[in-house]
Amino acid sequence: MKSKWMKAGLGLLLMALLVVPVIAAGCGGTSGQTLQPGKITMGSDTSYPPFESMEGSKPVGFDVELAQAIAKKLGLTLDVISTAWDGIIPGLKTKKYDIIMSAMTITADRKKQINFANPYIDSDQSIAVVTNSPIKSQADLKGKVVGVQIDTTGQFKAEEIQKAGGLKEIQKFDTILVAFEALEQGKVDAIINDYPVNMYVSGKRGKTKVVQKIKTNEQYGIGVRKDNTTLMNSINKALSQVRDDGTYTTIYKKWFGAAPPTE
Repeated sequence: MKSKWMKAGLGLLLMALLVVPVIAAGCGGTSGQTLQPGKITMGSDTSYPPFESMEGSKPVGFDVELAQAIAKKLGLTLDVISTAWDGIIPGLKTKKYDIIMSAMTITADRKKQINFANPYIDSDQSIAVVTNSPIKSQADLKGKVVGVQIDTTGQFKAEEIQKAGGLKEIQKFDTILVAFEALEQGKVDAIINDYPVNMYVSGKRGKTKVVQKIKTNEQYGIGVRKDNTTLMNSINKALSQVRDDGTYTTIYKKWFGAAPPTE
């Protein structure tokens, strides 16, 4: 009897040793943190260069390349899902994608709905006008029509200025590129929008210029669902690795033409 029970015990022990690693891998691996095994899906408003835009059917930009680098550290492939800005947070909350990475400023109101990984870039607001405009600063916006992208911090800043009696009207556009078209066509007098984007678009199109940076000390973050803190922690670790190994600096130089500022 003793011999029989020892054999049975050894058999159970061997089975346990075989099963435990499989369970551990399923619980601790990054694949368990995303909607699809081996893939991380990213909601992004791909009409906001240089952070995210489309070249044909291919998403490109600073955010896209940084997300790809983070995904690589996590052992995942990246799938970018083009999403309208005004529906981007609801899409995350209803699990249309795993994360948001779309030049999204971390704000108190947004943090009530979703979590953010550690900030990955700093920004401010700015005023863009056509190259021959007499507007030189925020003071010159009194009585003017200003274009913004809907539900952005550019809109919020324009509303602050309007409350102070400084604007005639705020026109809201679905994308910042449509706002720039309106500016170039004389439908609005100026655009208030993130400084890096206003500089990039003005430089590329050559019809507008940035006349003032408005200090707001904004920071962009990667949005994650409230119930997925495990993925958020993994992203924070991967982002730190990408910074430490020089990948972040390489991507930053490619899109902004200079090294990232140091603290």
